[in-house]
Amino acid sequence: MNNEYYILEDEEQLGPFTFNELIERDIDIYTQVLSPTNEWQYASELPEFNEYFEAKGIYFPTQDNLAGAGWRTLAFIVDYIILVIIVEIIAVQGGWVSLPTTTKFTMPPPNAVMTLQLMFYGVYLVYHTLFEITGWKGSIGKKLCGLKVVDLNGQKMGFLQAAGRNLGSILSLILLVPYLSILLSEYKQEWYDNLAKAYIIKVN
Repeated sequence: MNNEYYILEDEEQLGPFTFNELIERDIDIYTQVLSPTNEWQYASELPEFNEYFEAKGIYFPTQDNLAGAGWRTLAFIVDYIILVIIVEIIAVQGGWVSLPTTTKFTMPPPNAVMTLQLMFYGVYLVYHTLFEITGWKGSIGKKLCGLKVVDLNGQKMGFLQAAGRNLGSILSLILLVPYLSILLSEYKQEWYDNLAKAYIIKVN
């Protein structure tokens, strides 16, 4: 592509630039580009820049990279095991739950069960929210499965956006309907993904 791109900077049209020259200017997703199609668009809307943005850690959600229920379930199982271990350690160290002193299994008292459930949901919320606003854009389970949680622009979510999404995830767990709405979604989103304007993508 030779001398086919123009950009707007401070309402001034600059160019022409080759594709490589434009990349060297370190453009961002909001850079307005006049492409060879003679139409002004944001750089994020031009597919030829996808690889460039992916190198910068920006992954745009597309029909080809959206993660399905299978990968999300596998990541959930990994995270669930991690969270159970964390909650058990906190509960035992804090004295809220005592380890059995005999090999005979006995059910913990109802107040201990309620404490563990509330603790699990609290740790779940903090764990997922904090990981999703980091450069990983997802939990340890999602990292191992090659998944990322991104917004419409392919970037990591803000704190409130991630926290709202994960509150919805907890509600789905309480109602015992995780990942059900993915089957009805065009963009493989859970209902809380849709409300948070979040997407789960598979990057490798």
